[in-house]
Amino acid sequence: MLLNCDLGESYGSWTMGLDEEVMPHIDQANIACGFHAGDPLTMRATLTLAARHGVSIGAHPAYPDLVGFGRRSMDLSADELIAALHYQVSALEGMALSQGLELAYVKPHGALYNDMMAKPEVRAAILQALKSYHRPLPLMLQATPAAEQHRKEADALGIRMLFEAFADRCYDDDGSLLSRRKPGAVHNRERMLAQVEQLQSESTVTTVGGKRLPLQADTLCVHGDNPEGVQAIRAIRALVNAA
Repeated sequence: MLLNCDLGESYGSWTMGLDEEVMPHIDQANIACGFHAGDPLTMRATLTLAARHGVSIGAHPAYPDLVGFGRRSMDLSADELIAALHYQVSALEGMALSQGLELAYVKPHGALYNDMMAKPEVRAAILQALKSYHRPLPLMLQATPAAEQHRKEADALGIRMLFEAFADRCYDDDGSLLSRRKPGAVHNRERMLAQVEQLQSESTVTTVGGKRLPLQADTLCVHGDNPEGVQAIRAIRALVNAA
């Protein structure tokens, strides 16, 4: 199983995350494209860092919500959303090409990611944006019990899916992530590592209600916003390598 992480989210003099410490331990870097975080210097530096460690590059576009870090949902028309995605993805791809690098996939950020999973019309607009881009790019989204339906939607447009699971998040019984407003939504180190082991050995997670939920995931989302997170990523990397 591959490990992916959201990176390049600093902006100007404001620093977010520990990118240099995280990058050696992951396979895929989801790089902010300037709408929720990231600026040209940060984008360029993150691409350089990914290249140094042989990490695959993904665009991490968002709603145009720099003040809210892309965590606020926005009521954009399909045309607006498609244009916003093309703008962000092409910016990162252009910067990548300038370093001789190739963009490998797209993973929406924050509220846009959540809306993609919950609202068919948002997901349809994102798929259409990828279809109408100058070359089709794979879409990374959450592995849920509806994965087969999501795959059919993508197949109809010739878009490949990359399904991801989450190492540090508790799952609700319906396969969605348990709301952060509820206790136990974010796992401690012990439970997180147990969830990774279970995903690897059984392709399941244990939900908040104790159900074993089947999940077929291509990649595992990890977070390295602080020193504890970096240590957790190293432990997850060791587990994945051992398997």
